[in-house]
Amino acid sequence: MDYSRKISERQWNLPDKGELESRREATYMDDIIQKDHIQRKLLEYLDGIDTVFDGGAGSGRFSILLAKQGCHVTHFDISQPMIDKARETAEQEGVLDRITFVKGALEDLSAYRDKEFDLVISFDAPISYTYPNQNKVIGELVRIAKKRIMISVSSRLGSLPYLANPIQKNQFFLDENADDPFVQWCVANREQMISGFAFNRKNAEKLLADGLMGGEEEIAQYEQGGTPWCITYTFMPDELEKTLSGYGVKNIHLSGPGAYGRTIPREILTKIMKDPKQKKDFLDFCYQYDSNPYVCGMGKDNLLAVGEI
Repeated sequence: MDYSRKISERQWNLPDKGELESRREATYMDDIIQKDHIQRKLLEYLDGIDTVFDGGAGSGRFSILLAKQGCHVTHFDISQPMIDKARETAEQEGVLDRITFVKGALEDLSAYRDKEFDLVISFDAPISYTYPNQNKVIGELVRIAKKRIMISVSSRLGSLPYLANPIQKNQFFLDENADDPFVQWCVANREQMISGFAFNRKNAEKLLADGLMGGEEEIAQYEQGGTPWCITYTFMPDELEKTLSGYGVKNIHLSGPGAYGRTIPREILTKIMKDPKQKKDFLDFCYQYDSNPYVCGMGKDNLLAVGEI
């Protein structure tokens, strides 16, 4: 088994993952922006869709949304804690009968027939965690899609600014006093992260050239019993479009959720998000801006693609 898969399995099966992931939109403003964009895009492309495969479905943010729209969804994920949380939420929302829960890894979709699902989706970059098999995984997702595919992967251009901003996540905390371990850690270590930072041009040029975040250090940490962040492959926009078209996908549209929001300081973002009218107007405009192909590579975390089979 590849290290990427082993590391991903350990990371996403931490006991608290289901609960923490289900609360992201109550904690992080970038998640609000990104998931709002994806939801709008999904609802635009549901015409003629009955069956959906949600690969890397997590705690059910989109599988439950689609079940509420009347779709029959296969919720596929590597994490049992997240599947458990999704099942709990689906029951609360009254859509348990329209969702089939499957534990598995995207590297193996052999159980599914060609063109088995009207729509295939995979959001929040699980494809990027399958390195070095990311292109093969995209091909398999296309294979099981009958009408449409919609995926988001880690964006290389969007990720590069992180290498010059060790406190980038602090910009998006809705509440700095939130009961979230990562928020608390970031707030407590903010000054230390700034004082200890030095820009490393070599690392930035390496990521720009090969697109890979992580590797030997993560493997060593895993072997020592640790739970490192997943080895991640980041895509360039033209690379993702070429990969999809190479598997026969047509009418591909790219967007970069979060491109506009990442330009705004936390104090202003927080003010916007706490005012219902401003929030609605802001998210409406973010969707327009982030859908422009000229900014698609600079989405906050993800590069989103939708195409026809």
